[in-house]
Amino acid sequence: MGWPICGETLAFLKPHKSNSTGSFLQQHCSRYGKVFKSHLFCSPAIVSCDHELNMFILQNEEKYFQASYPKPMHGILGKLSLLTVSGDLHKKLRNVAVSFIGASKSTPAFLHSVEKLSISMMESWKERKQITFCYETRKFTINLMVKHLLSIEPKEPIAFKILEDFQTFMKGFVSLPVYIPGTHYANAVKARARLSRTVREIIRERQHESMRAGEGDFLDVILKKRSLSEEETVSIVLDIMLGGYETTATLLALIVYFLAHAPAVFQKLKEEHRAIRKSKQDEEPLNWEDYQQMEFTNNVILEAMRCGNVVKFVHREAIRDVKFKEYLIPSGWKVLPVFTAAHFDPNLHENPSEFNPSRWTDKASVMSKRVMPFGGGPRLCPGAELAKVEISFFLHHLVLNYRWKTQADDYPIAYPYVEFRRGLLLEIERTNGFDDH
Repeated sequence: MGWPICGETLAFLKPHKSNSTGSFLQQHCSRYGKVFKSHLFCSPAIVSCDHELNMFILQNEEKYFQASYPKPMHGILGKLSLLTVSGDLHKKLRNVAVSFIGASKSTPAFLHSVEKLSISMMESWKERKQITFCYETRKFTINLMVKHLLSIEPKEPIAFKILEDFQTFMKGFVSLPVYIPGTHYANAVKARARLSRTVREIIRERQHESMRAGEGDFLDVILKKRSLSEEETVSIVLDIMLGGYETTATLLALIVYFLAHAPAVFQKLKEEHRAIRKSKQDEEPLNWEDYQQMEFTNNVILEAMRCGNVVKFVHREAIRDVKFKEYLIPSGWKVLPVFTAAHFDPNLHENPSEFNPSRWTDKASVMSKRVMPFGGGPRLCPGAELAKVEISFFLHHLVLNYRWKTQADDYPIAYPYVEFRRGLLLEIERTNGFDDH
């Protein structure tokens, strides 16, 4: 069970390649089975690498389990974050997020913005031989989020300020959670406070403005409904920005990494997008119908989620004694469903370490029951479809205009949040989308 207080936490969180389960889980599952006891995050804990138990945990939120993130994370995320709240408040805030995503994902204005930003980014690379892709894709996702949430244009100074604060904010997730001035954790808490202040100032400016022309942005919609307090509004805006910024950017980086090592998959993806482009007039924008034709692209996204594991595990706590099969989970114990383990389980997936999007082609319904890339139950990621739209449009222009190589020593590492050793440094070459070379 490890050392007193911290237990086995440091060993559990030891960085490892994100397209693997890591030595801690391999050793413990080999010794104790797929479900075992430990002492993690200052609490007795059950670690589950069993897919059926993981599904049971996620689907019984509020009945048997509730979200239970370590207190230091509350300092970074805020007390009203979707990740940390439970019950009616979680439902209320999640419904607001779902309404934004549902209203945005297929609108011509949103799709046009995604494509315009994608093309602009590709153009900015045309004289370059190398790019740090993680930095580039984070610029892309944060600019898209602030545009549609807050009507902030990418070149406005406030957009750079928000990007800078989010980068500082994210470093706090992979740091020792001790509030000492100058540490990543302390800087992240301060960055979160600055982001809150920025959003709060925008809210107050809007409240003093007369009715804005046109349909307005997401913030306008919330303010007109008057269903949330100022603090709740700030929190939900930051939650949507965080999800749309970090997880989407990380997933896009993983896809680009896996494609660099799977030339046959890259070629098949390129052929799908070439066919879509051939069906359109010169410079005719992509639309929702085009997105629905990107079937192999969707498989690439799902397979990258399975292999790359943007989210390795989630924090839950048993709120009563729970019996599942032969397992007894005591009330008050921390429960950690580990998605990575199921994603690499050879009993669920043939050649699980292979990046093979075609496994989703004929077995989509079976695969969707074996993989939980976007979580599950009441906390199923509300932004999943929005992220897939953004990534699909970006990939359309990327594969038709560039080919790339990664560095041998640059690969995704789970800290547990995924980072690349060198920020995914790419050697890029501009191409003609209708050539095979």
